[in-house]
Amino acid sequence: MIRAIDRTTQITFLLLALAVGLFSLRYLAPEPLLGAPNVLANRFADMALAIHAGLGATALILGPWQFFRWRDGRRGAGHRVVGVIYVAACLLSAPAGLLLAFGATAGPIAGAGFGLLALAWFGTTAMGLRAVLLGEYQAHRRWMIRSFALTFAAVTLRLYLFGGPLVGFAGLDAYRAIAFLCWVPNLLAAELLLRTRPSFRLPAAAGR
Repeated sequence: MIRAIDRTTQITFLLLALAVGLFSLRYLAPEPLLGAPNVLANRFADMALAIHAGLGATALILGPWQFFRWRDGRRGAGHRVVGVIYVAACLLSAPAGLLLAFGATAGPIAGAGFGLLALAWFGTTAMGLRAVLLGEYQAHRRWMIRSFALTFAAVTLRLYLFGGPLVGFAGLDAYRAIAFLCWVPNLLAAELLLRTRPSFRLPAAAGR
């Protein structure tokens, strides 16, 4: 049985990730239904959209399961297998996302926001992979928390896009801001968690 600590939060993240991840798979269709016009108009969409959306959705759907544990603290039997798929999906989706950022129809500011997200996503995931290969499991856990915070930008992006107009936060300027807002607060929240929860702290002599 999964530990009760933070279960409500975990379930909420899981349901949001599943909803957005499954909905994002529509971009794998030859003629995407309900595809966002600005996304489909990206000049690199034919080259990179299916890769970014498909693998990004895979990472989003699988990521939350990696944070569930049994009551005795053990990981589930599939943690390693799911982790390999998650890491591979992130490391392949991020470069495709970077390419799409160069073709952002909202202009260079939005492109910079999404491009920096792609670089940070790739970097945190790569550091998490490096840590586990070196047997640095606590550092691995910390880097993967950062990685999933950035993966979860797919959810926060849509929360802003759908919720923003309700409070007058809409239009091209809003979209440019959302290109940063969808991930920077996520990463800051992850850092706050890592610095305030004793279970996530590294020994003084260990790396980040």
